[in-house]
Amino acid sequence: MSTTTANAPKSMADKAAEYGLKADEYQVILDRLGREPNDVELGVFSVMWSEHCSYKSSRLHLRKFPVTGPRVICGPGENAGVIDIDDGQACIFKMESHNHPSFIEPYQGAATGVGGIMRDVFTMGARPVALLNALRFGEPGHPKTRRLVEGVVSGIGGYGNCVGVPTVAGETNFHSGYNGNILVNAMCVGLADADKIFYSAAPEPGLPVVYFGSKTGRDGIHGATMSSAEFSEDSEEKRPTVQVGDPFAEKLLIEATLELMASGAVAAIQDMGAAGLTSSSVEMAGKGGLGIILDLDKVPQREVNMTAYEMMLSESQERMLAILKPGREEDGYRIFKKWGLDAAVIGETNTTGRIVLMHHGEVVCDLPLSPLSDDAPLYDRPWVEPAQEPELHASEVPVAPVGDALLKIMSCPDMASKRWLWEQYDRHVMADTLSDSSTGHDAGMVRVHGTRKALAVTSDCTPRYVKANPYEGGKQAVAEAWRNLTAVGAEPIAITDNLNFGNPEKPEIMGQIVRAIDGMAEACRELDFPVVSGNVSLYNETNGIAIPPTPTVGAVGLLKDYDQRIGFNKVRPGQVLLLVGETKGEMGSTLYLREVFGLEIGAPPKVDLESEKANGVLVRRLIKTGVAKGVHDLSDGGLLCAAADMALASKVGLELKNPSDLDDHIFAFAEDQARYLVAVDEAAAHLVIAQAAEAEVPVAVVGVATGTDLIYAGLCVSLERLRETNEAWLPAYMAGKA
Repeated sequence: MSTTTANAPKSMADKAAEYGLKADEYQVILDRLGREPNDVELGVFSVMWSEHCSYKSSRLHLRKFPVTGPRVICGPGENAGVIDIDDGQACIFKMESHNHPSFIEPYQGAATGVGGIMRDVFTMGARPVALLNALRFGEPGHPKTRRLVEGVVSGIGGYGNCVGVPTVAGETNFHSGYNGNILVNAMCVGLADADKIFYSAAPEPGLPVVYFGSKTGRDGIHGATMSSAEFSEDSEEKRPTVQVGDPFAEKLLIEATLELMASGAVAAIQDMGAAGLTSSSVEMAGKGGLGIILDLDKVPQREVNMTAYEMMLSESQERMLAILKPGREEDGYRIFKKWGLDAAVIGETNTTGRIVLMHHGEVVCDLPLSPLSDDAPLYDRPWVEPAQEPELHASEVPVAPVGDALLKIMSCPDMASKRWLWEQYDRHVMADTLSDSSTGHDAGMVRVHGTRKALAVTSDCTPRYVKANPYEGGKQAVAEAWRNLTAVGAEPIAITDNLNFGNPEKPEIMGQIVRAIDGMAEACRELDFPVVSGNVSLYNETNGIAIPPTPTVGAVGLLKDYDQRIGFNKVRPGQVLLLVGETKGEMGSTLYLREVFGLEIGAPPKVDLESEKANGVLVRRLIKTGVAKGVHDLSDGGLLCAAADMALASKVGLELKNPSDLDDHIFAFAEDQARYLVAVDEAAAHLVIAQAAEAEVPVAVVGVATGTDLIYAGLCVSLERLRETNEAWLPAYMAGKA
C-alpha cells in the first residue's frame, strides 16, 4: 500500500461503517438528506439508529405484548412504566441492561447501570424506593469470572448504597455460555402521586431547554454503538466507551429533580442515558412534534476543547435535560444552586421539526427529526424456528442417590447461598424494606411509606429452559415472576422486561427472539400481566458465540395490607406441608440433570397457564385468609430443593413423603410448573384439600415439619450440614479456595 493511500482521509461511508451503520443504512441517510452528513450529523444518526436506541430488529415483535390494563397509567414508550396502586399513588419501574460496559469495566459498568435505571424512574417524578439486579456470569473456573463477580457486585453496592436506595431482590447465575459476555440487568422501582407524573414530550415551541447535573466529559462516547455490537478478543480495549459514575452527584440530582418538579416549573423532562445529549434532545422534540436548537458553547464541560461531536455523543453520567415553562428559568437556577449542580439554558424548542446545533457560532448539525426517531429503520429480519430439545421420558433419566443429589444441587453455583453477595448491598436504607434476599421470601417487599400497602418485586428467567425451547421458556419466565409475587401474597400487576440475546442478523438467533416474545406475550395475556416498560439487549456475542437466550422479567405486585405478607421462614413444628399443583415428573433441562450428571438435555417443563392462574388464585386466598403459614414456589431443583430452602429459612426439620406413582428421585427433583409448597396447621389441612378440590386444583399432603433433619426416601440430613453445604461455596470461591 502506498503512503498516499494509507494516509488518505476516510470517506463518510467508511466512517459510517466504523460507527456501526450498514451500507444500505448509510444510503438511506443520503436519500433522506439529499446530501452527505458531516461528522456530527453522522454521529447523531449512528447512535439514534443503533440497536440500543432504535430497537430496529425487535420493535416489530415487541408490538405483540399486551401493554394496557386496569392499573396501567403509562405503558412502553416513556422512560419507565407507570401503574396505579390505589389511593392516588403510582408505582414507576423499569429494567435495563448494562452488559457490554460491565464486561469491559465491571465496577463502573455495573455502577452506571444502577445510576442510569434510577434516572429513568425519577425523571418521571418518582422517588426510587427499591433496586433489583439480575446477574449472569460465566463458569466459575473461567479466568475472568471471579474478577467480574467482584467488580460487578462492588459496583452495584457502591452506587446503590451511596445513593441510599435499598437493593431488595435479584438473581445470580453462572454458566459457561456467559464466559465472553456477562449480563448485568438492573431494575428500579419508584413511588409518585398518580396526578404528578412527568413526561418527555416537548409541549410547545418557544420554551427554554435547560441542562443540569454533572458536567459533560469524554467518557461513554459511542457507548450506545458499542452496546449494539458483538465482542471480539480486543473488546477490553473499549474502556473509554464506559461511563464513570458518581453516586453522590446522583443523590443531589434526585433531590434537585424532584424539587424542580414540585415547583411547577417543568414542562417536560428527560434524563441523558444512552446516546446522552443526542437522544434526550431528539426524543423530547420528536415526541412533541417540534424542533429544537441547541448552543453547545453553553453546555457545562469538564474537559477543554471538546468538539460538538464529543458533547453530543458523550454518555457522562448524572445529567438531565428539562424544558421549563415560560419565565421559570430563575426558579430552576435557584434549585440547582441549592443542590450544587451545574446548570445552563442551552437551547429552545421551535416549530421547525429539525434539530440544529450551534458551536462556536456556526451550524454544525441541521437534521430533520423524523428520520432519527419515528422513521428510524424497522426490520422484519429473517428467522427460523429454533431447535428444540426433545421430550425426555422417565426411563431416560439417570438415577442418583437422593441425598447425594440434593447436597450437590444445593451447593452448586446457581443454588448456593448468595449471602456473600447480598451482604454487600444496603437492603434496609429508607427503613421501609419488609423482605429482601436474606429473609426467606420469594419476592422483595417494600412498604409504601405512611400506608398499609406494600410493593412486591421480583426478577426471573430460566435461560436453560429458553435455550431448550424459547417459546415455553418465554412463558415460564413470566409465569415464575407471577408465581413469586403470588407466593408472598401480592396481586401481580405488571412486568418490565430485559430481552438479552445474540446477533439478530442470524436467523437462528432471531428465531429465539421471536418465539420467546411469543411465549412471553401469551403468558402476559393469560395472566393479565401487561408489559409496561423494558429494554432489548442484542449482539451479546463474543467471536460469534451467542449467550444463552435470556429474556429477564422484572415484576411488581401490590399488597393492600402488608401484615398479610408471607414467606417460607416461619414454618413451625407440627404444621403439615401441602403440594399445590400437579407433578407429572418433568425432568428435561432440570438442575438435577445438569448438576448431578452434567447433562443439559430434554424439553423444559410445559407451562399450563390455566393451571398457573387457578393454582395461584387458590394460594393467594389461603394467604389472605391466614390459613397458609408458609409458602414457597417450586422452581429450580423442584420439591426437595424448595423444602430444603424452607427448612433452612425456618430452622425446622421437614419429613417428606412421595404420595405419587413417580420414582422418588423424579418426584423430588422434577421441575413441573404452577406448583407451591404450602405449610398449614394440621387442623386446616383437610379444609384446604376440600377447597382445592372444589376449585379443581391438585393438592397433596407431602410432609410435616418436625425435628432438625430433612428426611425423604432414605435421605436424612441435618439442617446444620445442609446449611454448611449451601453456604460454603461462594465465600470459598471469592477467596480463591474453590
